[in-house]
Amino acid sequence: MKKYCLLLFCLICIPLMGQSTYKPDWESIDKRPVPAWFENAKFGIFIHWGLYSVPAWSPKGTYSEWYKYWLDKKTLMGNGNFTGTEIYDYHRKMYGEDFTYADFAPMFKALSYDPEEWADLFEHSGAKYVVLTTKHHDGFALWPSREASISYGRPWNSMEIGAHRDLVGEYVNALRKTDIKVGCYFSLREWDNPLYNKETMDLFYERHWFPQLQDLVNRYKPDLIWADGPDQINDKQWQAERTLAWLYSESPVKDSIVVNDRWANNTGKKHGDYYTREYSNTNSSYNKPWEECRGIGLSFGYNQNEDLGDYTSPKALILTLVNIVSQGGNLLLDIGPNANGKIPPIMQERLLHIGQWLKVNGEAIYGTRAWVNSCQWSKGNREWKSKEKHYVSGDAILKQTVDPDPGYAVKEVFFTKKLV
Repeated sequence: MKKYCLLLFCLICIPLMGQSTYKPDWESIDKRPVPAWFENAKFGIFIHWGLYSVPAWSPKGTYSEWYKYWLDKKTLMGNGNFTGTEIYDYHRKMYGEDFTYADFAPMFKALSYDPEEWADLFEHSGAKYVVLTTKHHDGFALWPSREASISYGRPWNSMEIGAHRDLVGEYVNALRKTDIKVGCYFSLREWDNPLYNKETMDLFYERHWFPQLQDLVNRYKPDLIWADGPDQINDKQWQAERTLAWLYSESPVKDSIVVNDRWANNTGKKHGDYYTREYSNTNSSYNKPWEECRGIGLSFGYNQNEDLGDYTSPKALILTLVNIVSQGGNLLLDIGPNANGKIPPIMQERLLHIGQWLKVNGEAIYGTRAWVNSCQWSKGNREWKSKEKHYVSGDAILKQTVDPDPGYAVKEVFFTKKLV
């Protein structure tokens, strides 16, 4: 009888020993091990899709998903010289003075959205995880979010207006039929939420933001949360420690969830499971897993204003992936479906090129780590710098590899190592 009791005690205790409870403070939270799948994945796909996909327009070199902000503020930032009123002027000519950003909601119908087709394309691309913008900075939710419509006082989610579909739910269900990990982008900032200001951050967090995040996680049980847009608001005001303690200790994905570092204006490259970079091309070494995100063009959301020459070539995308992986990072490559949910053919073609290359060379990519040297340089000046103002284009890697400017060195060979 004693042997049976001892065996029963062990069977009960073994699962419990693998579980941890994390306190809402950084000392405790930062001790949590990073689930191994993320650092092994190396290649993921970002998807920017929302109301901004209806106008799908911004000057070249700027983010089209910021359409509402550019429209309201009459300002613009990106690669180029702008007056600031480009979006405002375009919007008035195209839609008229009385047409508001909210009027795009009924037009976001997702008529061509087939998540099974998306999943099939992602499998053929060789991606190991995908991150969908479930809610961008305009606050519009791609799932039946009660908090979204209550906060804005109008139908403000894809189930109540426009598509009348749970776009996130369909995406999750399709990916769960594959081996691809499911990621959810979730914005912190909300430009028009009446509670989103420094004076009422506590109310914004308690009544809207945190319950909405909990709803998303409880419904879909994602493998990754990609937080973004903390503005100049610190971790105490965002209650970042409380949020991550819940994710790591109480949520249904507490043992498997992976999160990035964009939870406040002072958590970047300090906290979270991995660090993030955006449209850069610098050599890097970090004490945690890290990820570079960029679009195939110079916008995350689909921008109909971009031409063929604005899209990164297949060769440059593959070299970008190799360059990042050789330094121990992941590449999160963005695509922007149109308002109907169709992924532009040129983006499909680029993903399939990467997938074909990975079929042959994936052994040197997946599950690897940085070696003592990330590459072998030729003779010459290694300090080549892009002249682009804000965002380094994808083709910039060609200047550091196969098409150097006179006098500059190139990376001749890249190295990775495999864990034994």
